[in-house]
Amino acid sequence: MLTYYFVKAWEKMIPKEFFVTKGQAFSPTSTLNALDQALKNAKIAHCNLVPVTSILPKGCVQKELIDIPIGSITHAVIARKDGVEGQNIGAAIAWSWEKSGRCGIVAETHGYMDKTALLEIAEWKIEEMAKIREIRINEIKYVYETMKVPMDNYGCVIAALVFSPEY
Repeated sequence: MLTYYFVKAWEKMIPKEFFVTKGQAFSPTSTLNALDQALKNAKIAHCNLVPVTSILPKGCVQKELIDIPIGSITHAVIARKDGVEGQNIGAAIAWSWEKSGRCGIVAETHGYMDKTALLEIAEWKIEEMAKIREIRINEIKYVYETMKVPMDNYGCVIAALVFSPEY
């Protein structure tokens, strides 16, 4: 009987839905304030974000946006880059499903780079992940954010694949 309850509890940890989002911001005060505004712009500032690695479980459905209650412990694959005045910064999430639909993979990329370099590196990363797992993947999808940090400011860009906390 204990095994039954353990299995049921484990099943509740497998996400059924996710969404992707992005945000950018700058602040004259601090990197933390820029991050806070970037999270607000991405509509996830009200979540207690827990970074996770890169697997989409079978049957996990992508939504436009999930209404997450304030203060929820929320698992997400997060790409983040902070910068200072004059720097070009970028963050991207790439994801794809295995051709058989058994699972999906997610790669995060960030750095001092423009959109072209950012997406190229994200593609390399996810293709390497597929190679390591010996799987063939479908079309690669992306969400990304880039910016040049304005003078006298700190900047932050984020891209995230966010799992629904309501397992």
